[in-house]
Amino acid sequence: MFRLSQNPSFANLLPSFEGDLYFDNSPEHTAQRILYATDASVYQEMPIAVALPKTVGDIKQLLRFAQQHGLGLIPRAAGTSLAGQVVGSGIVVDISKYFGKILDIKADEKWVRVQPGVIRDDLNAALKPHGLLFGPETSTASRAMIGGMIGNNSCGLHSIIWGTTRNHLLDVKAVLSDGAEATFGPLTQDQFEAKCRGENVVSPLEQRLYVQFRDWLSSPAIQQHISEGYPKPTVTRRNTGYALDALVPFFKNDASLSNQQASAPAPTFNFAHLIAGSEGTLCFITEARLNLLPLPPRESALVCAHFATIRQSLEANLVALAHGCSASELVDDYILQLTKTNIEQTKNRTFVEGDPKAILMVEFFGDTVEGVTKKAADFVLDLQQKELGYAYPTLFDTDTQKPWALRKAGLSIMYNIPGDDKPANVIEDTAVDVHDLPDYIDELDRMAWEQHGLKLEYSAHAGAGEIHVLPLINLKSSEGRAKFRALLMDTAQLVKKYGGSLSGEHGDGRLRGECIAFMLGPENFQLCKDVKDLWDPHNTFNPGKIVNTPPMNESLRSEADRVIPQPNTVFDFSKDGGLLELAEKCSGSGDCRKTEISGGTMCPSYMATRRERDTTRGRANILRHFYSRTEKPSDHDYEAVKDVLDLCLSCKACKAECPSSVDMTRMKAEFTQQKYRETGIPLRARLVGNFTKLMSLASIAPWTYNAIYDNPALRRAANRAVGFHPDRTMPELAKVTLRKWFTNRSEKSARSGNTSGSQLLFFCDEFTNYNDVQVGQKAIQLMERLGYSVAIPEHVESGRTYLSKGLVDEAKAIAIRNVTLLKDLVTDDLPLIGLEPSAILTFRDEYPVLVPDNLKGDAERIAKNVFLFEEWLAREADAGRIDRNQFTTTAQLVKVHGHCHQKALSSMVPVKKALSLPRNYTVQLIPSGCCGMAGSFGYETEHYDLSMQIGELVLFPAVRQAETAIISAAGTSCRHQIKDGTGRKAQHPAEILFDALL
Repeated sequence: MFRLSQNPSFANLLPSFEGDLYFDNSPEHTAQRILYATDASVYQEMPIAVALPKTVGDIKQLLRFAQQHGLGLIPRAAGTSLAGQVVGSGIVVDISKYFGKILDIKADEKWVRVQPGVIRDDLNAALKPHGLLFGPETSTASRAMIGGMIGNNSCGLHSIIWGTTRNHLLDVKAVLSDGAEATFGPLTQDQFEAKCRGENVVSPLEQRLYVQFRDWLSSPAIQQHISEGYPKPTVTRRNTGYALDALVPFFKNDASLSNQQASAPAPTFNFAHLIAGSEGTLCFITEARLNLLPLPPRESALVCAHFATIRQSLEANLVALAHGCSASELVDDYILQLTKTNIEQTKNRTFVEGDPKAILMVEFFGDTVEGVTKKAADFVLDLQQKELGYAYPTLFDTDTQKPWALRKAGLSIMYNIPGDDKPANVIEDTAVDVHDLPDYIDELDRMAWEQHGLKLEYSAHAGAGEIHVLPLINLKSSEGRAKFRALLMDTAQLVKKYGGSLSGEHGDGRLRGECIAFMLGPENFQLCKDVKDLWDPHNTFNPGKIVNTPPMNESLRSEADRVIPQPNTVFDFSKDGGLLELAEKCSGSGDCRKTEISGGTMCPSYMATRRERDTTRGRANILRHFYSRTEKPSDHDYEAVKDVLDLCLSCKACKAECPSSVDMTRMKAEFTQQKYRETGIPLRARLVGNFTKLMSLASIAPWTYNAIYDNPALRRAANRAVGFHPDRTMPELAKVTLRKWFTNRSEKSARSGNTSGSQLLFFCDEFTNYNDVQVGQKAIQLMERLGYSVAIPEHVESGRTYLSKGLVDEAKAIAIRNVTLLKDLVTDDLPLIGLEPSAILTFRDEYPVLVPDNLKGDAERIAKNVFLFEEWLAREADAGRIDRNQFTTTAQLVKVHGHCHQKALSSMVPVKKALSLPRNYTVQLIPSGCCGMAGSFGYETEHYDLSMQIGELVLFPAVRQAETAIISAAGTSCRHQIKDGTGRKAQHPAEILFDALL
């Protein structure tokens, strides 16, 4: 499945191609092509090559090469398209890595010029100091790129006030099919006629474009066809076929236009409005100039109105629009139920009351709190008077971010549903007049159930007349595929009945192309085909999209009716349906492609490299391919997967931040264990895994170990010997282990505090025991000084070092041993407290899926009673069992970097609470993702540079700037990374609080 035909002529491109090109059968190139075989749609087709151009010259070379060899050029930005726009057998051209520059900001004129790889949210971060923003806001705005937004004419959350991408596209620079680079912007009548005469054009093709469009769109018959066939004008979201209706007004000279006020601006002609929504089928965009809006008013209120029926919520939507809302978005009960089991969205659903059938999120902007409060109250009162809804929680300011995050995760979170019935993007993007929406949805719901036996789930843009509709369909079966097609065809008839658009913002792609002739009429569809032929006579630009599309139920991700057995695994993946199904949960939404500017932790290596292969999505795709094979994998297959998984730092952020909860840390460990069984275990992996054993031996004579690693020359030599980078320092080995210190303390020392309070069990992890003994000592003494009795029970190491290197068999044995030793000790009244997040959280995360069935109940019970030190301390403080008067009142700023596992599996809220126990401590969270060390990852020679690059994204600069602050980091790796990257010493929260005791 991994082998693809090689075209030797690609090698001719290499000498003059400045970007990256992948085309041969090496594991690296093979893996790259596999990763680009899919987008966020249901389609899959292997490209012959993948190119990441660096310059416009590279794009022109690719164009010439493609035309010479009859290949398609498939432009790709974030790859989040839902209709298969960036899937095809030609050359995928990814502009996300090298075409991401903001070229010019003209704040006084309210426009910005950008390359197509600029991310929407990152752009707005750059514009915010100027008081401006680019309005269209898709749910994927943290990774959606301007090129893709132009291709799909993206709309998004606030489109009822901010419009579509087309509305704000001033001009576009693009490479045409003849290789010329033209700029398309607004033209007056005189300028348009000059272009038709061949003046100010870059090539004969550009002149032909203007001449032919003048001939076409000046025709009364064609104007009539467009008027009758395209969606009715009140449908604001319309992305069916080419946007010829957006260009027609320039050519009309009817009475309605001639009677316009003299002060009204004369209509202009702009091919950029055609290019918007053309899905890369007409030309290749290299730059765009965008209109900007003022930042919204400072204050906002979000009414989350709860309803017992979908229809009620859509009737309330009309009330919301009458009240002048800025957004009106729907979330239905199915999605709300799924958020209960999603780590990240559980934190975001606190506003939900009961189990509503639907929630309508209605936002109001205003300059004052009083103003938005009144708008929200007036709206709620109107709903109550109309007897619409039963609860109306209203949120303000930053509290509105959580409901919006939940809403944006809606489509992706549905991929958590177990089994082969998955949410199918097929009729998810229909749009009608907002007043028709209640009746349309009623009729659609009835048709889907009565004719196809399908229940539909709903979310998104009610205020714009577009509800994202998702049925659950098994596309692995022939029956499901037939249903997939039939549902689209029946929906098309219904949408046409209401004068709507089959695509509001997701585009036609290869999914809905077959329906365009029916939706627009044969004359308009022929005109769309003629437009394609005029702009792209060689059919090079993204062929098979919008026009001349293949059948919509071909080239799907899985072969029909093929049974693929789940692989045998060490981890128990049964809750996910198996390892393969966990990989298949990836929806392709690309949340893992956000940058450090947007924040979060997932995915640290992508934030540094900006390569698709370094995303959770890329890794899930390669594993899905690998485990979908029917034949025994070859060494080539193993190497292709290993190559893609290599830069996964096992940070666990994907388990929480991925809406589909794709746990790449666990999947990587499982795959690595399976690979070891085939190819053997590398020496370095054995050494890292056996960290505890090695430290135990070294602790016999710790001065010898420290003498080696305190000497730069000896350290560098020792590092090289095991494959560690020579510049990486090593943590010192303590003279006495923590266990030995604890055992040897005198009775008086052990009871130096008031021990009449509750008892605690302390988990003496391998890192604290050997390297961070002082941290452990201060933590234990702090707990005793606060009135608790501390004991270290019999247990073994956590197994974290084995898990980090994919030695899952060894980790399983450790999990069994620890659960057996602790199952009769750890209870609600006697919790187990740990300092090192990566170690103690193995009890919560991995142990329940590592131990055999007879120990699962015990492992799950222990997991509920295992706490990070900060979690336990915050809980005790909330219960009033900690006396804050025991701490200093001296003012101090504390800057906190959170451990990846802590952020994914716990929360940073307890850390902030715990460190705020001293009354005058100001605690601020550094908005950093992963530190970049990730256990042994940052030590390893081949990963050192990337490790430091990740640290430089946010963490290192923030630490350097916080000159007078205490730097806090709970993770031993994090503290060491901060030391190597900045020269600053970071402290564990336990150390900071112990030092703050009076």
